[in-house]
Amino acid sequence: MSDSYYTLKVAGLTRELPLCKVDDKLDIAAFIMFSDVELTVSCAKELLKKLPECDVIITAESKGIPLAYEMSRESGIQYIVARKMAKLYMKNPMSVDVKSITTASSQKLWLDSTEADFMKDKRIVIVDDVISTGESLAAVETLVNRAGGKIVAKAAVLAEGDAAERHDIIYLEKLPLFFK
Repeated sequence: MSDSYYTLKVAGLTRELPLCKVDDKLDIAAFIMFSDVELTVSCAKELLKKLPECDVIITAESKGIPLAYEMSRESGIQYIVARKMAKLYMKNPMSVDVKSITTASSQKLWLDSTEADFMKDKRIVIVDDVISTGESLAAVETLVNRAGGKIVAKAAVLAEGDAAERHDIIYLEKLPLFFK
């Protein structure tokens, strides 16, 4: 690790992640899959190898979308996005509150009733780019449970900090936290 970057090796690739200040005592390495097609494709392929059989992949908007899309494209498994806002086209949407380490304020995640109906009694994998505090993951779990889906796995490219000690998630690599 240099003064301002962390070198990450994941899915056969190497990336330099900039360190970002969370507060006076903590920095995190910014892992951004947006616009990095090579990284997204490689990570999707490697995660798919580790997953049990499933019928649906779900992720929270927004950084998990490229990963969920690529996993869906590669496998043919339907994917769903839990949205950050209720949309006009949503019929009888359900919502849950979520607080993430990378977002300043509390938010909601929304799921359309059509998507909820589609998930009922299906095997669901929840995916995200990074699992850190587990707050986003828990919010998506709540939506899946309310929809009547059966969660068969929770997966991410990276498990950050204490998340790497969890036994209920599948991940490719650990990502340290940087305490000052």
